[in-house]
Amino acid sequence: MNVLIIYAHPNPQSFNAAMRDTAVKTLTENGHTVKVSDLYAMKFKAVLDQDDFLRRKNPDEFKPEREQLHAAKTGTFVEDIKEEIEKVQWADLLLFQFPLWWTSVPAIMKGWIDRVFAPGIAFNAAEQRHYDAGLLKGKKAMLALTAGSSKEMYSRGGVHGDITVLLTYITHAIFEYVGMEALPSFVVWGAPYVPEEERNRHLEEYRERLRSL
Repeated sequence: MNVLIIYAHPNPQSFNAAMRDTAVKTLTENGHTVKVSDLYAMKFKAVLDQDDFLRRKNPDEFKPEREQLHAAKTGTFVEDIKEEIEKVQWADLLLFQFPLWWTSVPAIMKGWIDRVFAPGIAFNAAEQRHYDAGLLKGKKAMLALTAGSSKEMYSRGGVHGDITVLLTYITHAIFEYVGMEALPSFVVWGAPYVPEEERNRHLEEYRERLRSL
């Protein structure tokens, strides 16, 4: 299986980095081929704008979806987007590794989604190419993340709300929308506060989850 890890954390010594390294090692040992897009290290541009296109369909009026469709048809995305699209097309599994910030992905990862999961590449709303007919149908996606709060705070009735419901905005409205199968997420709770022994236990649990893919 070809696995693309989309990784977003600004600290190379973070627990997220340890999870990324664990994933690369475990998946490789189990015969999978792995590529990593380390968004902060790449200084990946997070903003979808007019500079994303080598040749515009309409230079006088910027309509992002129209320009993305045009670029998908003509191969005129800028190089950083082209490279990520090629990785997505190569991958069987997309593994998103990140810290939960404001109950969502970091801005740099959201920007990756905005720019790479483009109309004509991941979906085509005008042709109803979404969900079961999404352009990334046949691929799988999984979230692996850390949360600063406890599991209880993200439970049903917890102060932050049910994490299963909150992550649905990503797993359903993004992954399943573009046709991918969303695998169960892996969450490490209270990551900044747990002792080293517990962190090692979480990494072993993560290894077991990855081995079962």
